[in-house]
Amino acid sequence: MTPASPPHAAAGPLAGLWSGEFVPRQPLALVVLPTVGFALAHQPPAGHGGDPPGGTDLPAPVTVVVSAPESAEAAGLLAEIERRRAPRWVWWSASAVAPLATQVRLAACWDLAAVHRLLHGGRRDDPPAVWAAVAGLPAPPQARPPGPTTRVAPGQLGLWEGTGEDPPTRRGPDPTGPEEISAGPAGVGIGGGEDGPLAGDGQLDAGWLRRAAGPAEALRRAAALAALALQAQHRQLAALGDLADRRARPGRISLAVLTARAESAAELLARELERDGLPVDRATAETLLADLVGPPPRTDADELAARRRRDAPVLAHLRGPVDLRNPAAVRAALRTVGVDVPDTRSGRLEPLRDAHPAVAALLAWRRTERIATTYGHRWLDTHVGPDGRLRGAWHGSDGAAGRMTAQAGLHNLPADLRCAVVAEPGRVFVRADLGQIEPRVLAVVSADPALAAATQADDMYAPVAAQLGRDRAHAKVAMLAAMYGQTTGAAGEALRRMRRAYPTALAYLDAADAAGRSGRDLRTYGGRLVRLAPAAGPPDRAAGPPRGLTDPAPPDEASPAVGWVTEQARGRFARNAVIQGPAAELFKAWAVTVRAELPALGGEIVLCLHDELLLHVPAAHAEAAADLLRTALAATAAYWATASGVRFVAEVSILQRWSDAAH
Repeated sequence: MTPASPPHAAAGPLAGLWSGEFVPRQPLALVVLPTVGFALAHQPPAGHGGDPPGGTDLPAPVTVVVSAPESAEAAGLLAEIERRRAPRWVWWSASAVAPLATQVRLAACWDLAAVHRLLHGGRRDDPPAVWAAVAGLPAPPQARPPGPTTRVAPGQLGLWEGTGEDPPTRRGPDPTGPEEISAGPAGVGIGGGEDGPLAGDGQLDAGWLRRAAGPAEALRRAAALAALALQAQHRQLAALGDLADRRARPGRISLAVLTARAESAAELLARELERDGLPVDRATAETLLADLVGPPPRTDADELAARRRRDAPVLAHLRGPVDLRNPAAVRAALRTVGVDVPDTRSGRLEPLRDAHPAVAALLAWRRTERIATTYGHRWLDTHVGPDGRLRGAWHGSDGAAGRMTAQAGLHNLPADLRCAVVAEPGRVFVRADLGQIEPRVLAVVSADPALAAATQADDMYAPVAAQLGRDRAHAKVAMLAAMYGQTTGAAGEALRRMRRAYPTALAYLDAADAAGRSGRDLRTYGGRLVRLAPAAGPPDRAAGPPRGLTDPAPPDEASPAVGWVTEQARGRFARNAVIQGPAAELFKAWAVTVRAELPALGGEIVLCLHDELLLHVPAAHAEAAADLLRTALAATAAYWATASGVRFVAEVSILQRWSDAAH
């Protein structure tokens, strides 16, 4: 719910926002200090409206500091600014403003961290790294986390950890309202030393805000950081403008800039997903878990007994005691009953389900064991709140592919538990799943006219099958072989047929493969940098950075770091990334378009799962929400795939339970 505006919102120094030439979507930088207030920065009335062109630094902006220890008061001010001026909010990171920004429905934003990852790849996106990139400086050393004695206000990044007082007192700026100050020599500077956040070498001083003497000084320093954020956004726009727009018919605004806007809004959506959670019927979940894994264990002896009960059906078919959680032991045990396999992965065992009863029992055991150990009663107690919402951390762009990912089981919930995801009384789920998204994206990014023609069908594998002279199953194998680099067996033959039928698409994938093998970085269709340059030495598997849940395995994890094997793995990684990456960009652009219109229907997005959107809306607005999903996809595709001749489709359904959908 949008907070009510405070009585002074339209008066005082903020009047400059109301009376000046502030046009909709003009950048307005925001830095939040929880329990203290916030700072704003914007261009003076004589400046440019909207997103400024790149090329030079901005003139000194006008800054405003607001002393508002109460979050409701601060949120009310933001709501009033949003209503009256509809700016494009600029911030260093959505995480740094989430405690305040998620109390208000903010329509448009520019997330410097998200755009930094788009432009420069990698995972580091802290403010010093963002500033170094836009300033053309080397990446600074990673800041260490605060020590045990450092006071850290909730929701703040390492750049502004605490304000020097606990709790903050109402000193300095007028506690009855905002105070306007001008950046530059007469006000808050953004140069070096204690007067500004930049060190002598031009790097952003990560501890500058933390060293503020009190709330008043902290707000003034926050204003300087807001002014600096405007400069960073301006320079990011210039860098995005230098990227090629690979659409068949580029528009007035480049695709890279449109992608940056969508990536920014996706980060705000991620914070909203964390806040709102996924509706779960706890009673249903408890019953399901009891049926699958037994009652909640109360002691270690209970846990051991439950573990033995799960193991018993498998051990009954094997000879002697076997540790089912040890793959080598399981493989040896299977060999004693005549099932000899090189590994015990489920994909390897599934075709052998009927070879011996132990195989079917083992596959069933794995399903139950996963639920017991990962999604059991402890998971339910930890992640499902008293309000019946499942919550976990979200990442708007995790890993090279740029997909949204989530924790707490939100992206990996077993099918057995999906019937516990139930719409609340008076509401329904409206689900949309993009159909065959990656092959359709391949048709766009490769500009293959024959493949584009196939996308006109609801099921594009049907025309592909006709083109290949094979059935639908073989057509699907062929498409996957092309995108994932499979070259052996049936996939190899299918790939050869694909190469003859769709030479332009295959040439595009081959070029990505070659770039990966040679260690050349790539950019996705929307402008995301995919880093492929080989590491200086052999990979440290133990210390490697975590990767997104949906990313393809990085080359140095997929194979030994020697000779042609690593090159082959890099090639597969690259050919997949240039499809998965644009697919993620399209999905997020669609999701944030839906987000912008959904409040009018009283609904919320409660899940973004790979290529699937799940809305939670009043039952009376279900059909309107279904129409919104379709029209938003058409609007997104109209600019994202303009003049490509490619059609995107979504299967839309209205559900009471998530499990009612065909997965």
